[in-house]
Amino acid sequence: MESTQVHVKREPNGFCGHSAQRQIRVLIADDHEFVRLGLRQLLEAGQGFAVCGEASDGRQAVERAQQLKPDVVVLDISMPGLNGRETTRQIVSRVSQTKVLIFTVHESEELAVSLLRAGAYGYLLKSDAGRDLLTAVESVYQCRPFLTSKVGRMVLEGYLKGGCEAGCLSPGSLTSREREVLQLVAEGKSNKEVAAVQAISVKTAETHRANLMRKLGLHSICELVHYAVRNQIVAV
Repeated sequence: MESTQVHVKREPNGFCGHSAQRQIRVLIADDHEFVRLGLRQLLEAGQGFAVCGEASDGRQAVERAQQLKPDVVVLDISMPGLNGRETTRQIVSRVSQTKVLIFTVHESEELAVSLLRAGAYGYLLKSDAGRDLLTAVESVYQCRPFLTSKVGRMVLEGYLKGGCEAGCLSPGSLTSREREVLQLVAEGKSNKEVAAVQAISVKTAETHRANLMRKLGLHSICELVHYAVRNQIVAV
């Protein structure tokens, strides 16, 4: 089954249409070491690819992207500390020349659309990595959005039907800080631990959590965790 490459006409911006002779510098971000090793082997076996760094969580991925300024970040969306959606937003906003290729096990139209809206340039299923990884990396590097075939069909069908139902992308209505607090609380962090990670006071962390639950219409931590799992903000 062939994968879907979505071709979008873009004006020259200094970051697309790179020379074919230049190696594509890739940052690998996944919380599993064996996955990072496998991706590194696939990329280094290809011609014209160079792995410039690795990251094991979302915050580290943002930091490494800012430090290394890779051409492409291959990003798992289910990592601790900062989920893939928020990691994508931060990388795209802070390192404008870097393209993000989502690398995931989730076959979800809603998730793919929300990540593309967050700034990702491609969506590749882990099951397709052996066949499509190099093509996907090269495509997003050349500013050609890439979607794994199965997800590409779902996105296209959803578009032809008029898009997903209202509210399916509800996490997008939250602020960046609220999404981070949501993930930390859903991962079982206490107010004190959230405060330490966010570099804020415990009282401010408590306020953020209360505002978040009120905004989402949730009434318990259990409901908040279910919401986070349902929207792929934390892994199960």
